[in-house]
Amino acid sequence: MDFWPEFLASSWGKEFVAGGFGGIAGIVSGYPLDTIRVRQQSCTPGSAFNILRHVAATEGPLALYRGMAAPLASVTFQNAMVFQIYAVLSRAFDRNVPASDPPSYKGVALGGFGTGALQSLMLTPVELVKIRLQLQQRNILANKNQITSCKGPTDVARSIFRQEGWRGIYRGLTITVLRDAPAHGLYFWTYEYVREQLHPGCRKNGQESFRTMLIAGGLSGVASWICCYPLDVIKTRFQAQSQSTPLRYTGIVDCFRRSVKHEGYNVLWRGLGTAVARAFVVNGAIFTAYETALRCLFINNNNNNHASIQTENAL
Repeated sequence: MDFWPEFLASSWGKEFVAGGFGGIAGIVSGYPLDTIRVRQQSCTPGSAFNILRHVAATEGPLALYRGMAAPLASVTFQNAMVFQIYAVLSRAFDRNVPASDPPSYKGVALGGFGTGALQSLMLTPVELVKIRLQLQQRNILANKNQITSCKGPTDVARSIFRQEGWRGIYRGLTITVLRDAPAHGLYFWTYEYVREQLHPGCRKNGQESFRTMLIAGGLSGVASWICCYPLDVIKTRFQAQSQSTPLRYTGIVDCFRRSVKHEGYNVLWRGLGTAVARAFVVNGAIFTAYETALRCLFINNNNNNHASIQTENAL
């Protein structure tokens, strides 16, 4: 009965709930661009605009949102955990900083690195299902013998587990860790640095403007995606494979070698423009929603505490 009030009264509870709001805002705002990015990475030729037009014409506009249920269903918990783990690790890696001060930039970078590595355990199955759904219709059109299709994320997850087991569910875990650990370190460091440059003192008083949140969040997303993009291309291609079709790659190194051999090094940056545009929109939305929710939760908690004190004094 009293779980939620007590949970929200704690700093951990506020970080968790605010992180969930941030995750939802990020998924909804950037999913169509994510679908286009995945198609560009997985051998679909053409510019982002041409792919957008082709998908809308052949599969309908809703195809841009195919597979969104998988990340949306898990993103509240996933993003909440990311911000919670980061809040703990950024302090744990640099204990010399007083609790009243914001974490040092060293703590921020190391905390982000550890957060990225840990969250890969949650993210790998979700992204695997999302990628399979995003590419499903294209694969059906390309392979006339494939007459069955999965109806949603649960159906895809069951199919993968039935055919490939736990190893199939966690296909791409290694490269997801290699991608997300350094990317998250740069991600959180960039956000904290940029917001402080745009609004000096805001890391301590938490009074930055929406403009600061949007710009700092957007630039942090851009920086982290540029840092890890070649690994993301390889991850997408490797996870797009399934047992129902001939396997093109035996591992991530083989995937890298074959992709570069057949398409050149430029393939590692295919779709970067779409990814950068999406990253700015999505991460601006994530941090704005996160910081706003956190601010509202703290204000609400302070008001409740003030009301409780007044009631006690009246009694």
